[in-house]
Amino acid sequence: MQATAIDLKEEILRLKKERNAVILAHNYQDGEIQDIADYVGDSLGLAYKAQDTPAEVIAFCGVHFMAETAKILNPNKTVILPDKDAGCSLEESCPAEDLEAFLKANTEKNYYVIAYINCSGGVKALCDVICTSGNAVKIVNKAPADRPILFVPDANLGAWVMEQTGRKMDLWQGSCYVHVEFTQNSINKIKAEYPDALVVAHPECTTAVRLLADEVCSTEKMVAYCKNAPVKDIIVVTESGMLHRLQKEAPDKNLIPGPTDHCACNDCKFMKMNTLQKLHDCLKNLSPSVEMPEDIRARAEAPIIKMLEQSK
Repeated sequence: MQATAIDLKEEILRLKKERNAVILAHNYQDGEIQDIADYVGDSLGLAYKAQDTPAEVIAFCGVHFMAETAKILNPNKTVILPDKDAGCSLEESCPAEDLEAFLKANTEKNYYVIAYINCSGGVKALCDVICTSGNAVKIVNKAPADRPILFVPDANLGAWVMEQTGRKMDLWQGSCYVHVEFTQNSINKIKAEYPDALVVAHPECTTAVRLLADEVCSTEKMVAYCKNAPVKDIIVVTESGMLHRLQKEAPDKNLIPGPTDHCACNDCKFMKMNTLQKLHDCLKNLSPSVEMPEDIRARAEAPIIKMLEQSK
């Protein structure tokens, strides 16, 4: 007989205790995973939690680069993720070998490389410092003034950071396939239905969409924005999983998912690969687990630690 969701949740909690595990979940996970997690947050918050947890096992409900980041910070712990194939279009847009070849071909520029956390451990190992959407402005403002900046891999986030800081940067031309699906046309259509609504958008969106937003910020900062907004209607232009947390933390608001030209909301196919059943199975089997060569892990750890220190 197939287990019910209640049975699965009880078994997950039992296994978590038995394994001395912590369950970390990104804001884009399905609501049932968010509800069972020990911590739900954005990439920056998750990185801090991964660094600080006393647990022996980290079950990371997100995509692969997030679990890999947790492993980089916790080489002696077991890091597992529900679905090993939960990838990221941004990570795929900047293979480590391509970045390494680019840097070698441009050694005379002496780039200060800032990598958005949505990248592989191999890319992180080639960088000076990591950033998230929540701290990118702060990290770029702390970059040395005497070196040109190369920002990888998200060109949309990089363009927004340039607007905020006035720092010129060379941008790797990567993008999040979810956030580029939001268009000026799709946002204007929903805005016509809710003319008094405020628009909050993620900086991974295109410039045209960001220009329509009343606020551009990370998913974590969206929580406070929605709570404190002076209006009831808020159009939330990011991946659909964020609505679950926002509805819990801002229950008095009418939170409207940002539509695309094709659908009323926007799911990340990679984030949605994780399920309660897969979470249960990975806790039971301690697999799939994240492993990486120690030399790459150690080189990738330094820019992550630098980010965490500069973000305080």
